Amino acid sequence: MNRTALITGGSQGLGRAVAGFLAAQGYGLLITARGEEDLDAAARELRRHGGPVTALAGDVADPAHRGRLADAARELGRLDVLFNNASTLGVTPLPPLAGYPLDALEQAFRVNVAAPIALVQEVLPLLEASGGLVVNVSSDAALGGYPGWGGYGLTKAALDLASLTLANELGGRGIGVVAVDPGDLRTRMHQDAFPGEDISDRPLPEVTLPFWAWLLEQPRAAVTGRRYRAQADRWEVNV
Repeated sequence: MNRTALITGGSQGLGRAVAGFLAAQGYGLLITARGEEDLDAAARELRRHGGPVTALAGDVADPAHRGRLADAARELGRLDVLFNNASTLGVTPLPPLAGYPLDALEQAFRVNVAAPIALVQEVLPLLEASGGLVVNVSSDAALGGYPGWGGYGLTKAALDLASLTLANELGGRGIGVVAVDPGDLRTRMHQDAFPGEDISDRPLPEVTLPFWAWLLEQPRAAVTGRRYRAQADRWEVNV
């Protein structure tokens, strides 16, 4: 059976670019995003590569939706890659952390931290059976302490630690877990972070494809527990 991948936030931006890359490599895909119209359009394009594509619209912060994703992955019969890409910026325009609405901060943690961990829990047997890889999409905001980026950065710093912890816990079961900072990209989320500004100088998500091509072919034991920067001259980050 062909390799398969579950990609959250798969209708646009980085998730859509990675989905297209994997479809071209013969992967079967399970993609999800909140916007049903964009997701269905992405699925139609991805099916042109000839492989199976299942599209399920919903919010990864919703336990019932995560359950449906896990059921769909089991129906596919295997899972080689879990690409936890779906994220929320939280409040926009980005507020200072000292004045950040706590209810919004809690919701950001549900989407950006709890949901990726919960999805790992849901599909763990499938990942173990295939010797799978979990990719958690991080950000330089996890390390930078940038004014205004505190809420989002907190969630990505927590996701980095969750990635390392899961890698240490699951390595003996043949599962790899990595955190990847894709760098600044010309995406809708990045535009939302800079309302009214011209972000045309940022590269499109496809600039990261050489990194993904390399990562997905590495032995799980060689990469697990690492944190990478997909646009850097040297991909691995020493922190």
